[in-house]
Amino acid sequence: MEFLPEPFRTLISFAVVLGVLIFVHEMGHYLAARWRGVHVERFSIGFGRAVWQRTDARGCEWRVGWIPLGGYVKMHGMEHAGEGDPDPATHRPGEAFHEKSVGDRAIVVAAGPIFNFLLAAILFAGVFATVGQPVGSTAVQTVMAGSAADRAGLQPGDRILALDGEPVARFDELQRHIQPRAGQPVEVLVRRGEAEMKVIATPAARTEDGRGMLGITGGAMERERLDPFSAVAAGTWHMVVVSGQTLQGVWQMISGQRGADEIGGPLRIAQLSGEVAEMGIVSLVTFIALLSINLALINLFPIPILDGGHLVFYAAEAIRGRPLTARAQEYAFRGGFALLATLMILATWNDLTQLGVVRWVTSFIG
Repeated sequence: MEFLPEPFRTLISFAVVLGVLIFVHEMGHYLAARWRGVHVERFSIGFGRAVWQRTDARGCEWRVGWIPLGGYVKMHGMEHAGEGDPDPATHRPGEAFHEKSVGDRAIVVAAGPIFNFLLAAILFAGVFATVGQPVGSTAVQTVMAGSAADRAGLQPGDRILALDGEPVARFDELQRHIQPRAGQPVEVLVRRGEAEMKVIATPAARTEDGRGMLGITGGAMERERLDPFSAVAAGTWHMVVVSGQTLQGVWQMISGQRGADEIGGPLRIAQLSGEVAEMGIVSLVTFIALLSINLALINLFPIPILDGGHLVFYAAEAIRGRPLTARAQEYAFRGGFALLATLMILATWNDLTQLGVVRWVTSFIG
């Protein structure tokens, strides 16, 4: 897209990123609904007036709205739950969402976030299998004066190949071998230039935890291409790790350890989409995977309106043996809508501030 002006590249990249995330999320709901015997009346990507639509043989209307900021799957009977007898002219017995068991409804609702997690794992796996997984190498970058590595004669540029006869290819493997061996001699196989040599290093104990350390810095990032099975395993594990890191970041913002200015909205996503797209397809794919994880986690938050809020309602229904009252659900949805609106306002304010719009406006006032 180098031939396009920057604003158009940003818009196209934003549409691609958001379109993929929304399509996969809603497809999860759609396929789960079909699996559990729920009739889907509409599958929509975007809101507002349709720029494209068609109805398939099952009676599901597929459409693309002109406002690409979301999407939805309209399931038969979902909006009429608890409102009395359905209209016999349009009712499809046995295919209404609210007629299904609480377990079936939970499966349909949870499938959207689950598909986003799966998308992230698949994209990570694809990158690891084609371009390679980033790993810290065992090449020595610096040697601390007076350290075990210095006394053993290691130099910057050396590459550590094995420790005590065990091959090491990653810096984390090196760390795992050295840390429990404080004060114990370790045989280090090193490649220096074209030659290989063995030296003996005795790791010193760190004062804070007593773990062994050689006294080197390394870990320069290299890419290791994985076979398909290893790539799937690594992609799945990386998805889990990123999910944990994301939740940790959210907790740090809630507890005040990090600022709320890190919350971003559509404008920041659009800006980052354009910037990442210029860095190449691998960066764009990785960015989509990261956003897919964020979308899954956000939707699983126990906030009414979101998928996680519905799952909380279904859990309460399973425990109580009957749904929450209509009034309780109404108040919960109002509270959830207010919370989401507040977060959206905050995210938009952060976006405008970061883009300099707020500063530009206030310059006229002041």
